[in-house]
Amino acid sequence: MSTQDDLSFLGEGSYSDAVKQLEGLLVQDRRAFLLGAGCSRCAGLPLISELMEIVANNDELGETSKEILEGIEYQFKGTEDSHIEDYLSELVDLIAITDRRVLRGASEKQILICNKKYSQEQLRKAITEIKEVIVGAISQPPEIKTHQQFVQAVHKPVRVGRTDSNLAVSYLVLNYDTVLESALAMEQISFSDGMDGGATGWWNPETLEHKAAEACVLKLHGSIDWCELPDDPLPRRIPNNLKVEGMDDKRALIWPASTKYRETQLDPFAQLSNKARCIMRPKFDSQLVLIVCGYSFGDTHINSEIKEALDQSSGNLTVIVFSSEDKPSGCLQEWTSEPTIKDQVLIFAKGGFFHGDKEIRSESDLPWWKFENVVRILRGEHGS
Repeated sequence: MSTQDDLSFLGEGSYSDAVKQLEGLLVQDRRAFLLGAGCSRCAGLPLISELMEIVANNDELGETSKEILEGIEYQFKGTEDSHIEDYLSELVDLIAITDRRVLRGASEKQILICNKKYSQEQLRKAITEIKEVIVGAISQPPEIKTHQQFVQAVHKPVRVGRTDSNLAVSYLVLNYDTVLESALAMEQISFSDGMDGGATGWWNPETLEHKAAEACVLKLHGSIDWCELPDDPLPRRIPNNLKVEGMDDKRALIWPASTKYRETQLDPFAQLSNKARCIMRPKFDSQLVLIVCGYSFGDTHINSEIKEALDQSSGNLTVIVFSSEDKPSGCLQEWTSEPTIKDQVLIFAKGGFFHGDKEIRSESDLPWWKFENVVRILRGEHGS
């Protein structure tokens, strides 16, 4: 049985001040959460970095598909932090090349991967099998207790000084799993997610504007329970145990990283992206706090959207990041160094707290960046 991290350090000096600053921001009426794969780890679901081994060792993956995947992985040799989304992105690009060759009637239609040629059909079969294994891996029954505590803390007062807000909380979700939706439903918190109907549903973006909903869930990269019918490009929510005519080639809508920007130009992703863009740009007379958890800032499209929102917010957007890194790097380092927006970005990192010109560094690892510990802080369990 896992043990909880010691959060007693949060009651000490500068760390206590940082948490009080966090709490002060979280009482804002307008709050949004950007949730990445790290938030589902405590539910027993794998991280992106773990999926390659899971897929490569799965018996459901055919030999040719495994050969293609491993060949693509080999071509990424020497890179840092590459993972299965990168390999899927590469595979999607290769399929696009074969599609173009077939369309133009080229004599050489096959693709060379590690000195071996593969056909359009083999590449398509590989990506279908890989996606099916990934869906199986993240469809395992999750433990949603932490997520239930999370939505309780966000939507229901759990300690003195917290009050309910009449405004819906927005969740910008980068995960394919449905852990958050399950937790909201179990806590009887009404939410809209662009789907109309029930366990079986259809895409209807008008639901995202329902004023009575307490939460708005935007699955920016799709969902494992979204499927396509042969004659409809928009997603349906269809349970795995439901037999539907024409659904033999049912596919989960999982979109690889390098093509995500391109795919967001098509519905439903264009509608989801536009809604997220509006949420991150508060009106001149309001404030928004965007809390980022479990996200490693590996998606340049998402990073660009946050940066543009900061630039255009006139100080009305505050971004709070819980980071597993020792200190800000990449785009976070750029944001915390840019004079016009650096005071709007607070980073609770493994190696300290960073806000504008203020830095509180720690010689030991600080566990406040973990999602389960973020939940404990939201519930007021820190400092003892």
